[in-house]
Amino acid sequence: MSSSGSGARVELAPLLADVQAEADDLAGVVGGRPERDWDLATPAEGWTVRDQIAHLAYFDGATVTALSDPAAFAELRQRVFESPQSYQAEVDHLARRPGPELLAGWMAGRKAMVEAFGAADPAVRVPWFGPDMSVASKATARLMETWAHGQDVADALGVERRPTARLRHVAHIGVRAFPNSYRARGMEVPDVSVAVVLRGPAGERWEWGPPDAPDRVEGPALDFCLVVTQRRHVDDTRLVTTPGPARRWMEVAQAFAGPPGAGRRPGQFPPPRS
Repeated sequence: MSSSGSGARVELAPLLADVQAEADDLAGVVGGRPERDWDLATPAEGWTVRDQIAHLAYFDGATVTALSDPAAFAELRQRVFESPQSYQAEVDHLARRPGPELLAGWMAGRKAMVEAFGAADPAVRVPWFGPDMSVASKATARLMETWAHGQDVADALGVERRPTARLRHVAHIGVRAFPNSYRARGMEVPDVSVAVVLRGPAGERWEWGPPDAPDRVEGPALDFCLVVTQRRHVDDTRLVTTPGPARRWMEVAQAFAGPPGAGRRPGQFPPPRS
């Protein structure tokens, strides 16, 4: 699916500021919480609050390695592919830290990751567990992951987060992941263009795709981001889709790489208020 409008290339410095700000906001949600809150179950089955933060910390560290030492990252990737349980053991080790220690470690690692992004040659391709990415795309992916896992944490703690203009990055990667949403499920990618017209938190209009495309997704940017990160079912949002390809996309949308996510079942959450 083609994209235009707010799909334009982003500058790295403002993007990296947003990558850090997204982590800072999540740190504000979990910081100062009693230790028992870190053990609360999140909507992701089998994941507690501390598991979510440990997951972000691990992959922030892996990103630093990918940016600074591709050979070392290749060895890390091989270990993970050959023994997924070894990766999980490392994440579990992080998650056993007391909440404040885990949070401090993640924030230090996030700062190191942002600095590594800033020091990287923007023209290089960053190796990853899936296809290599540009520096900007990889930074956007880390922001998206932070926001999505942050939503799980907020849901577990009963916190309603204020939407920000950073949602534009999440929406952008969600649109770009149109083919991935189908390929992750072994489905044929539809040969269609879908127009995505979203309303940002301040009422701004964000658009992707041909403006006259008959297949359309429209509504609040927050709702679109919740759907493409599989944190809400489309039926529990205020998104309006045309029947056919646009609706089907929102049913399988997946902004993240890897196998198909379990998503959320209809009726699990009420539609967002903001």
